[in-house]
Amino acid sequence: MQTYQREHIDRVMQTVAGGSAGTPDAAGDSLIHDSWRRCARDYRLDPTRMQDAIILPSHRLREHQDRMDEFLQIARSGMQALYQHVAGLGYVVLLTDARGVTVDFLGDLNSDHSLRRAGLYLGSDWSEPLAGTCGVGTCISTGQALTVHQGDHFDATHIPLTCTTAPVFDGRGQLNAVLDISALRSPQSKESQHMALQMVQIYAHHIENASFLRQFRHDWVLRLSPSPQFLEVNPDYLLALDAAGRVIGHNRRAQLLLQDCVAGPLIGAAFERLFNARLGDLGRFLHSCPADRRAITLAGSSQLLFLLASPAPAAARPAPSAAVEPVPAPLAALCGGDAALARQIARAARFVNSPIGLLLTGETGSGKEFFAKALHASGERRGRPFVAVNCAAIPEALAESELFGYLPGSFSGAGSRAKRGLVQEADGGTLFLDEIGDMTLALQARLLRVLAEREVLPVGATRPVPVNIRVMAATHCDLEALVREGRFRADLYYRLNGAHLVLPPLRERTDLGWLIARMLANPRDGSDTAPLALSLDARARLLAHRWPGNLRELHNVIEYARSLCSHGVIELDDLPDHLAAAPRLPASASAEPAAPAPALASEAAQLLQHLSATHWNVAEAARRMGLSRMTLYRRMQRWGIASPNQRDGGAAG
Repeated sequence: MQTYQREHIDRVMQTVAGGSAGTPDAAGDSLIHDSWRRCARDYRLDPTRMQDAIILPSHRLREHQDRMDEFLQIARSGMQALYQHVAGLGYVVLLTDARGVTVDFLGDLNSDHSLRRAGLYLGSDWSEPLAGTCGVGTCISTGQALTVHQGDHFDATHIPLTCTTAPVFDGRGQLNAVLDISALRSPQSKESQHMALQMVQIYAHHIENASFLRQFRHDWVLRLSPSPQFLEVNPDYLLALDAAGRVIGHNRRAQLLLQDCVAGPLIGAAFERLFNARLGDLGRFLHSCPADRRAITLAGSSQLLFLLASPAPAAARPAPSAAVEPVPAPLAALCGGDAALARQIARAARFVNSPIGLLLTGETGSGKEFFAKALHASGERRGRPFVAVNCAAIPEALAESELFGYLPGSFSGAGSRAKRGLVQEADGGTLFLDEIGDMTLALQARLLRVLAEREVLPVGATRPVPVNIRVMAATHCDLEALVREGRFRADLYYRLNGAHLVLPPLRERTDLGWLIARMLANPRDGSDTAPLALSLDARARLLAHRWPGNLRELHNVIEYARSLCSHGVIELDDLPDHLAAAPRLPASASAEPAAPAPALASEAAQLLQHLSATHWNVAEAARRMGLSRMTLYRRMQRWGIASPNQRDGGAAG
């Protein structure tokens, strides 16, 4: 243990015991000292421990993200704007949920190892009972914006860090998230973080307001500010009213401003109790009235504010039976009931008309281009061009001219006529960049300018041409790993990754039978071939295959069998050789009472082996296989595997 760490531990223990901290960073800071005492007395944390960062596995992280999916999409824009200001200063931007788990992250992926080790990473748990005094955890405990700088941390492991945080509240005054900017290294003085504290508070306020306006978009919304010039773009205070003029929502600043006007909670308070005006006067605060005539005072006070009232849209509130927005038909047609894919489709439906970039990832052949086409066909750009570019298939020597076009004679081999590039061909529609991970660094720089400026410069041209395009990208690669290796630009990655959608591999989908039936009934080539049927043996063999080639392999197998079969029924012998040959089962699998069809594949046999070895403890079997419990349950359902404990009326674990 280093000397500075031992000295820090001594200061913490002295403070907990009731003495003085004696450090310039922590002296006189009651928030920090109170947190130290909570850590030692309430959480029973040991200041002498040196704890590694706690980072949740991916399946648990997804559970936290799914609980606040819509909010994350709103917060992402605010995070990106904040990151543009602080990235060059060595900061990362974190967003955690109210439990302290990091659900979104922006940072320099070239420093991935150092950030992960320090816990400044996606999935890290910064709750105070686990991590001790820290920016996120102490912000959650106190509900206040603060900086926890170097020696302010309880755990000596975190001494090098500086963490500045601000809370983000929901429309009913409950903590919703924490916005954090942190750095691995910083100047010694805590005052150096004063500007960081101001910025994180500003962007937390922006995110909170944006989420509020989305949540209460069907209700009366009151915007209030000391200055009329900022009422529309950046109001200080927000209130939502129901038809009777009672408060149904507020942002944090409005809660602090108005809490003294009512004896109880602000939710449910009448408009007349808060302001020196009647509810019927709201008409004079509408947008049509001059801004300088919208002055109002607080009840029992002479404090002057300016008010802009936005009435609830007529018939905008959906009926109770229509609480779930319908998924557009092109997207809905991609899924036959698989829960994981349906969740991604429901998420994608919210972005059909959004300008943000979409990144689709998944194994080769999992249907990323079909998904992108369905997104395009679901939005307002349908009927406009959908241009798909395979970044791995364009020869490097021709890639620039193919993508961006060229002028006559601009290079050796250029024709006598100008040529529009693929980017310009997509003008007004969607540009789909498949296998984006294989694009060269030089082209990445050119593409970044296109995305940032919405204009393209053809080869040989001196003036750029404006383009109006929606960009979607897809890859089977780990782009974050490519960024760390210097093979993919971090700024382009964040520009493309406005929203990230992950397509499950075919072997994990529970709607495989539906997909097979759909391909049998509807050949991809659009021919008039009559629909086919499957024999029971052939169906069992198709359901048992692992499908390493995903949808592409499934289509090829179906078309192969279609060509060989007779009498409109695909038999086992009509399947390709690698599928028609009966798989060999381990002896241990054949004795299991829950064994599926005779065509059991190696995946099902492996699953049975793990379940048997763990005495049908599903949670333990999932841990050994590196799966989430829900994924394991889906695979059991797919293979028809039932626990003997369940058949006997017991629990499966």
